[in-house]
Amino acid sequence: MLQPCQLQKEINIFTGYYLTYMRTLLTCLLLFCLLSIISSQEPENQNENIKKGWSFGAVPAIAFDSDLGFKYGGVLNLYHYGDGSRYPKYDHSIFLEWSRTTKGSGINEFTYDSDKLIPGIRVSLEASYLTEQALEFYGFNGYEAYYNPALEDQEHDDYLSRVFYRQQRNLLRLRSYFQGKIADSQLRWFAGYAFYGVQLDTVDIDRLNEGRDEDDLFQGTGGGLYGRYIDYDLLPQHQFDGGNVHLLKAGPVYDSRDNEANPMKGIWTEAQLIAAIPQNADTDPYGRFAITHRQYFTLIPKSLSFAYRISYQGELWGASPFYMLPFVFNSAPSKTRDGLGGAKTLRGILRNRVVGRDFIYGNNEFRWKVFRTVLFNQNIYGALATFADYGMVTKKYEIDKSQIPPPERSEYFSDDTENLHVSLGLGIYFALNENFVVAVNYGKAINENDGNDGLYIGLNFLY
Repeated sequence: MLQPCQLQKEINIFTGYYLTYMRTLLTCLLLFCLLSIISSQEPENQNENIKKGWSFGAVPAIAFDSDLGFKYGGVLNLYHYGDGSRYPKYDHSIFLEWSRTTKGSGINEFTYDSDKLIPGIRVSLEASYLTEQALEFYGFNGYEAYYNPALEDQEHDDYLSRVFYRQQRNLLRLRSYFQGKIADSQLRWFAGYAFYGVQLDTVDIDRLNEGRDEDDLFQGTGGGLYGRYIDYDLLPQHQFDGGNVHLLKAGPVYDSRDNEANPMKGIWTEAQLIAAIPQNADTDPYGRFAITHRQYFTLIPKSLSFAYRISYQGELWGASPFYMLPFVFNSAPSKTRDGLGGAKTLRGILRNRVVGRDFIYGNNEFRWKVFRTVLFNQNIYGALATFADYGMVTKKYEIDKSQIPPPERSEYFSDDTENLHVSLGLGIYFALNENFVVAVNYGKAINENDGNDGLYIGLNFLY
């Protein structure tokens, strides 16, 4: 039971969070009003073009992510709208990306999505090869894993390396998912197969230093935090290098959204049963369960909406290998993400900061479409958003800390109890023909143990 002083401290912390959020919300609402006034000076185009046949959005993959660095490459998204009778819903979507980042990440991705390829069945396919020379690794169980930013700060006396909290990972991901209606309703069945080929290692310092100036070289880390976990035998030895996993997924989906890219109203709820069969003989099959609910409310028709998402994901039987724990599962066409933390889950919080056997996370977001126009025969709108993201581990990944000498134990583990990880922020969006959306998000972590902040430039609304 909380003592009076502890209770007052918790109240003060909550009050601080609430006031910060309200200041952020009011600031964003003022920006909304200002842009609305500006855009109202021009006549609103009531005759939005109905797109037919093929349309595409192509941009250089010049973007920025605080976790990944600057991105360069190319992105192409092709849409086929058929005769236009279903616009803005498309018949076929093909997405291609080739990109690299200054922090060593690489994306080679092909995805296809259509409900016309097989009559009555929505088909989603993906083939991706994702490389990470310096993927974030902070340990497990959220706040129980001690994060010391000084170890990455070159100006600090305790500095070890800029990549101390990093590991190397290459991921081959193949998936084929199918959805079909249940009777004549908004309820669908969902089923599919995915293959994850995960290769892990400590950071290759020599490779990262190729072509760098002498004053910009990465320092050796002895394998960083991931190397320490291996040295102290905190992880199963047969999982050190990763492994291959086959996933079978099935479940129901309820979807009443009025538009997929940025709904103004409706519900999108899904429940997934995930049966996993690792190829490694030392790792037993296991099962996971994921339920995600998203809901959208119109506050001002065609302009202002409120959207929220909440998800719980956890184990049903067996034990997931540690390298599969960071993944956040969604049904197609949404993509599986690394998390929790980062651009697609908890904006402003370090990517993979919140990792455990079971977890919960959520997002609340106000979205305002501040202007619409037709430019070069393309329908365009701009939007602003303010958001609050949160999540936490609800079941820990057990680690035998007794193998670590007590003086060193406090360097990697904290006595803090796991609690909500919270971030607040703002977003700016530009949409082409309702579906191709360029997004800029800035999030600020409330707790310094989750990092400082994050700026993300990429594609699409979060959910």
